[in-house]
Amino acid sequence: MSFTKFGASILAGGMMLAAPALAQNTMVGGAEMLPERNIVENAVNSADHTTLVAAVQAAGLAETLSGEGPFTVFAPTNAAFEALPAGTVESLLEPENLETLQTILTCHVVAMEAFSPAVGDLIAAGGGSAELETVGGCTLTASIRESDNALLITDENGTEAVVNIPDVDQSNGVIHVIDAVLTPAAS
Repeated sequence: MSFTKFGASILAGGMMLAAPALAQNTMVGGAEMLPERNIVENAVNSADHTTLVAAVQAAGLAETLSGEGPFTVFAPTNAAFEALPAGTVESLLEPENLETLQTILTCHVVAMEAFSPAVGDLIAAGGGSAELETVGGCTLTASIRESDNALLITDENGTEAVVNIPDVDQSNGVIHVIDAVLTPAAS
């Protein structure tokens, strides 16, 4: 199956999903996100994602996320990282915690291009929720909050992230900006 920037079809959970054609470029962290740039090229320009970019670089994942994809990235903001317990980010950035950092970051990445309408279709087909398998081996649960129709992503620990900016088109996938850091199940 070939993937094109607009109108791409993807297969997820046995369903074909279509990416919508987007009318304008999205602004994230004060920067225009250009659909001809890849995930990393756009993320480095967002003032709201400097912690995420530093973590991706420290984890050695920048090259992967600059690759062909397709990827769907649930991208926590700086404020999401700041909400973690004091010292967590600094600890994760230490070389001896590289594997843990890589696991946490890859638990924010799904190996397909899933714009919010496609995720919504999966949720509807799942009777109100849909499981998304990440490249980090985590299972995220997508759902819709009825009170305001917000797209929610919940990790294996029950941490719920709200998608604040959906459908940020990238040359190698899509970014959904979220307000929490997702983590794998505690072992």
